[in-house]
Amino acid sequence: MSLYTIAIGAGGTKPNISTFGADQFDDYSIRERKQKDSFFNWWTFSSFSGALFATLGLVYIQENLGWGLGYGIPTLGLLVSLVVFYIGTPFYRHKVIKSVNLAKVLVRVPIAAFKNRKLHCPNDLLELHELDSHYYNCTGKHQVHHTPIFRYLDKAAIKTSSRESPCTVTEVEVAKRVLGLTLIWLVTLIPSTLGAQVNTLFVKQGTTLDRKLGSHFQIPAASLGGFVTLSLLLSIPIYDQYFVPFMRKKTGNPRGITILQRLGIGFLIQIVAIAVASAVEVKRMHVIKEFHITNPKQVVPMSIFWLLPQYCLLGIGGVFDAIGLLEFFYDQSPEEMQSLGTTFFTSGIGLGNFLNSFLMTMIDKITSKGGGKSWIGDNLNDSRLDYYYGFLMVISIVNMGLFLWAASKYIYKSDETKEFNGGCVQMEVKSLDTSPLTI
Repeated sequence: MSLYTIAIGAGGTKPNISTFGADQFDDYSIRERKQKDSFFNWWTFSSFSGALFATLGLVYIQENLGWGLGYGIPTLGLLVSLVVFYIGTPFYRHKVIKSVNLAKVLVRVPIAAFKNRKLHCPNDLLELHELDSHYYNCTGKHQVHHTPIFRYLDKAAIKTSSRESPCTVTEVEVAKRVLGLTLIWLVTLIPSTLGAQVNTLFVKQGTTLDRKLGSHFQIPAASLGGFVTLSLLLSIPIYDQYFVPFMRKKTGNPRGITILQRLGIGFLIQIVAIAVASAVEVKRMHVIKEFHITNPKQVVPMSIFWLLPQYCLLGIGGVFDAIGLLEFFYDQSPEEMQSLGTTFFTSGIGLGNFLNSFLMTMIDKITSKGGGKSWIGDNLNDSRLDYYYGFLMVISIVNMGLFLWAASKYIYKSDETKEFNGGCVQMEVKSLDTSPLTI
């Protein structure tokens, strides 16, 4: 019950904490908008620092000093963080957004477009139904201008003789944006599946290798996952302090490169990581054949540190894709659903883990059918894990092609609404909220 209660609580904090943190930066301030571009880098740095402490410190305490103390330390940490959170209450900014029910819009727009499916979209955008910009300024609601993607949905805003009022262009554009985010989300599932290997097959692969460090100490196979965290922590400052300023001078983009370019680089590094994992597995199979190893409990005379490059590459790739995804779904979500946008990120990781389990189960059943040798059987010393890694590499390359296609069609959310126009986005602030924010 306690563990499930933690999971329920995490469901409330995970999608909101990074969103609320990003909301503390004023979009009307050029200086703070530039700081906001670095926020997700350092927020992830803080999160993974805690994860590294848990991996290295808490695991040792739990196994050697007791689970009571092991759970007591993070409980105390949560209480301290709760106190700090409430102390900061007078200083927080709260974004005030006046809008229609988003769920209603997402249902209404496709239904209206389907009803008008036989009508032709007008070439003149002024013929589409939209409220006057003065209405949005006076009400404080968020206006979104027309974009040339998913034109079929524009039919929902066609004016007809029907008594039913058509959807506005803003409502249609909100639906388009959610659809665009969904397409990008779909092509992030395979990269999430690759990331799941850290806690599954990489660990299983490590248990077969020589884990001795010196004459007495044996490295736990799962502890190599700490190198993913460590390489990510080392790479974040390099990315933020050196890579971004260098690329900013080259491209003129405040982020150095676009968010989708950042994702593409991360996905490419992941493909290299799985290719390296496959090459290491080929080496391991060669050693197994050379020493005639067949027993699953026999140790392969090959150091576990051969696995280190694939762990480190996934950590470096995470600086680009993991943080990039978090920033992308926050930045590109409609103003009304930025917390839900962050949920895209967490749900993609979760679904990627389920997809990993599904692929492993199916590949195991298919390859062992008819008495054949399973690629990922219980005895890794008599399996073909290199084939499975090769399979993951192939579907990752195909997915990369789909990502490039989706990215080429994607239109970024315009920043024009961040110009002060009398109330598109309001910030509800406390009395001490006028001082500049820094990170």
